[in-house]
Amino acid sequence: MTTIYWLRNDLRLHDNESLTNAISLGQSVLMVYCFDPRHYQILPLKFRKTSFLRFKFLCQSLENLRTNCNQKGGNLLIKIGKPEDVLPKLVKQHRATHLIYQKEIASEELTVENNLESALQNSNCEVTSIWGKTLYHPEDAPFSPKDTPLTSKSFRLKLTKNTSVRPLFETPHTLPNCPDITNWGNLPSANDLGFTAEEIIDTDQQNYLGGETFALQRLEYYTFISENLTSYRWTRNRSLGMDYSSKFSPWMATGSLSPRHIYWKVKQYEKEVKKNASTWWLIFEIVWRDYFKYLTLRFGDRIFYQGGIKNRNTKWKTDDDLFERWKNGKTGIPFVDAHMRELNITGFMSNRGRVNCASFLTRDYEIDWRWGAAWFEHKLLDYDVCSNWLNWSTQAMEIWYTNPVHQGMKYDKDGDYVKNWIPELSEISGPIIQAPWLLSPVIKKDLNAEKYPLPVEIYKKWSRSISRIQKSQNKGIQGQMDLD
Repeated sequence: MTTIYWLRNDLRLHDNESLTNAISLGQSVLMVYCFDPRHYQILPLKFRKTSFLRFKFLCQSLENLRTNCNQKGGNLLIKIGKPEDVLPKLVKQHRATHLIYQKEIASEELTVENNLESALQNSNCEVTSIWGKTLYHPEDAPFSPKDTPLTSKSFRLKLTKNTSVRPLFETPHTLPNCPDITNWGNLPSANDLGFTAEEIIDTDQQNYLGGETFALQRLEYYTFISENLTSYRWTRNRSLGMDYSSKFSPWMATGSLSPRHIYWKVKQYEKEVKKNASTWWLIFEIVWRDYFKYLTLRFGDRIFYQGGIKNRNTKWKTDDDLFERWKNGKTGIPFVDAHMRELNITGFMSNRGRVNCASFLTRDYEIDWRWGAAWFEHKLLDYDVCSNWLNWSTQAMEIWYTNPVHQGMKYDKDGDYVKNWIPELSEISGPIIQAPWLLSPVIKKDLNAEKYPLPVEIYKKWSRSISRIQKSQNKGIQGQMDLD
């Protein structure tokens, strides 16, 4: 007899309740992943729902999971197709008595779950969904999902003071493989899912290799090997390099790294190395991640509404030209453009970048925040439906505006980050790199910066920051004259 374990965003062997339950039934376990063509369709905004970079990271994750399964006597079946079509056929073919999967939250995923259960309604297969997406289990929370507090502070205090993080599930020593499969399937090529040659980015970003093995290596490195965790609280707002923040999020998004595993690793670190504001803050960020998942449980599709979960009365522009500038990192605002170019090339962007790029698109350009959220869904390796869409609506309507010129001065005063991603500005020195439109055409030409675009508008909100840059620039010129 066979138990089918359908994998989704839970691509790991460690701390995997769904896998543990599948094995506990004492049958052979058929682990299967479906590449759903709907995830790769072209959106009305004229770009694909999932980019090549995300697809590549997913393939790496699955390849690594298959290798890890093989080492334990198991395997991973790869299929292309809608899960509600593929899985009932597998149930019938292998006479499966049970089908287990990790439960999702948002409507697209829930629709697939409902369609699957309907398709198996008249079968002899028992379908079980298991929660496994959060640090704190909803069954343990002091409130029901429909009563999730509206503020993050209230949520965090009520949850953390009245709830404990569950212990980890053990990683299985062996996997009871399904014996009657001769073809386990290959990972699809980009062409199989409709990617064109223009969409395939020929880049090798070794910083973000998909898969559980690399996730666990990163966790060990950031904690006990480098001890970078000790300074996380004070470095997390930087943008350049790999060590300013944990970078756990891409692996958490695919489920290659369990939030509970991070939590207990941090607790071990606090006992053996250091307990400080940084260790508290890293766990705080994971609880924030939980907060958005609980809000989605409460509000459902309202997280996608134009006015957000609070149904704000808002009006947005739908300016294709401005959106293209923003997407391609050509707004003329270096701190925004550098982050957008990093995103487009690597599939990653710092938290500081996300705040500024979202604020600029929605508060300065006044473009519909859902366009930006869709672009981040397309690009981000760490795309998570709840975090992405709620972060965007929050930045667009609920919290403070961020001035990208001021933020550039504050977090990248010497322009090291900007120069790294905008080669047109690499010869500019000093704070004026955050406002290169202040340079004369002659100087820009001398510095090879004439190809960098001008902003469509210099907003009055930036005046104070621009004045500071001008004063700094004048002092620098005067100082050079004094030396001469």
